[in-house]
Amino acid sequence: MTIDVSDGQSRAADIASARRVLSIEAQALTALADSLGDAFARAIVLLAEAEGRVIVTGMGKSGHVARKIAATLASTGRPAFFVHPGEASHGDLGMITAVDVVVALSNSGETPELGDIVAYSRRFGIGLVGITARATSALAQAADVALVLPAIPEACPMGLAPTTSTTMMLALGDALAVALLERKNFSAADFKVFHPGGQLGKRLLKAGDLMHGGAAMPLAGEEAAMAEVLLVMTAKSLGCVGVVAADGRLAGIITDGDLRRHMGADLLALPAREVMTRNPKTIRPTLLAAEAVHLMNAKSITSLFVVDDGGCPQGVLHVHDCLRVGVA
Repeated sequence: MTIDVSDGQSRAADIASARRVLSIEAQALTALADSLGDAFARAIVLLAEAEGRVIVTGMGKSGHVARKIAATLASTGRPAFFVHPGEASHGDLGMITAVDVVVALSNSGETPELGDIVAYSRRFGIGLVGITARATSALAQAADVALVLPAIPEACPMGLAPTTSTTMMLALGDALAVALLERKNFSAADFKVFHPGGQLGKRLLKAGDLMHGGAAMPLAGEEAAMAEVLLVMTAKSLGCVGVVAADGRLAGIITDGDLRRHMGADLLALPAREVMTRNPKTIRPTLLAAEAVHLMNAKSITSLFVVDDGGCPQGVLHVHDCLRVGVA
């Protein structure tokens, strides 16, 4: 399909329009960041100390943003879900318990569909955080904490389509989620629990998740003859053999390169300690697989032995294992 952009005047107008929108929204986010203060801090305390879940709600475009905020909170360790305000009035209020906290989004703060959720939260003493552009609105006045958006015009030239306001709401939701995960010391390991699939899951895989351990490890003693070492290397098919000292520590490694350097009539009779490369690069099982790939690329090697704190081999990680699962 060919897309004609030969009309220079229209092209320039389109790009100018886009830049104007992005500039307005960028200014809005800066103003939002500058406006944060005690109200934001109180909202974090309310969300962090609630025994139950975070219930996020909103109508229309605010509702779409609310769904994303709930998903972000849930994926970063704070149980949360979205409740549609219309459905709440027809039975879904039963999904909200006395130990939960509600985050309600409404630019005007007067969205009628939110009335029942707000009233329910007040009746049963459920924490309520309101996100709105009007400090005098019904939502802001009813909320335990009101997060008021700066008075920035919508990017829509008519000032009608929710653009700037929803961008600020979305960013404020991200700010809440990140502040909560940092307060909780949420780690990459915790993040992996909630993201086992997709690219995020792959990026969080550790060397210990992909290594060949136990009987799959190609190992030989320092005094083992190279004839025996070659049998191990062939059987394990990883292109290397770890040479283990008498105390169980990894003393060295033998690779195809070591074999070429010692090629000779007496190679098979040599002990492994005379052929091995001493003090090989090793990693811990907790190292991210992506970091292991970076190390292998930097050192122009294809495998790394995984060792414990005492230097004893726990497994071996080959670059192909990382590439196979999409870690590169």
